Amino acid sequence: MDQPLPFQGIEQIDPFLLLHHWSSTFPGSQDQRDIGVGPHPHRGFSPVTFIYKGAVHHRDSRGNDDIIHAGGIQWMNSGKGIIHSERPTSEIAKNGGEFEIIQIWVNSPSSSKMIDPSYQAHQKNKIPLFTDTNGTEIQIVCGEFKDNKGPIEATSDLLILNIDMKAGSEIEIPLPNNFEALIYQLNGRAEFSEEETTFTKNMTWFNQDGEGIKLKCEQDARLLFLSGRPIEEPMTSYGPFVMNDQTEIMEAMRDYQMGKMGMLVEEFEPAEDR
Repeated sequence: MDQPLPFQGIEQIDPFLLLHHWSSTFPGSQDQRDIGVGPHPHRGFSPVTFIYKGAVHHRDSRGNDDIIHAGGIQWMNSGKGIIHSERPTSEIAKNGGEFEIIQIWVNSPSSSKMIDPSYQAHQKNKIPLFTDTNGTEIQIVCGEFKDNKGPIEATSDLLILNIDMKAGSEIEIPLPNNFEALIYQLNGRAEFSEEETTFTKNMTWFNQDGEGIKLKCEQDARLLFLSGRPIEEPMTSYGPFVMNDQTEIMEAMRDYQMGKMGMLVEEFEPAEDR
């Protein structure tokens, strides 16, 4: 597992708080209850999962129970509080297979931290796709790109793209001059703005210069592009809670312990069916 954000003194790239890359191969003959991440709470931000290989089974205390496959995305705005679990599917547990996801945490402005939780899930075929003449494919997850609008409704201004570039291709991504931007490279080799060449598992943070970002691919590469208008508010976090001050963190802990974020009881296949 790789976690380029936060890392070495970089606590956040506002509004992005965390980027976690998990890639593995499951051997099979396992129980779903023993893999993945079991029930846990969140408040004050959006945990987001991009599925690249395999499938993720999401359950939460608001009654959502959903499986999203490779190429899809799960976006959960935790709002005032929710409990959820994320696991590889029972099929992967039983039969084995490749599994690769990226999870990011996107902060919410103070005005949205205590709204009702919401869950947005989209399979690959429901996410707009821009394909250029050289075969590069760009999923528009959130925001607008090349006259395509992503399906995700966020609590702040974002542009999030999943990019699958072909060797020798070039693209340019225009950005407002007040957006932060970063690229995480899952694999391959690329050159950014004719200045820096990066490799597999590199994260590149771009200055807010208003000129956009030029990408040139030397080898086939998969890239996750994250950009957004900084929230620029005080931020305090404790485990699964992200709020504006310590008092709000203490309130989140109390509300979770009192059951105000709901309850999640997972159901699994009987042993004889596995």
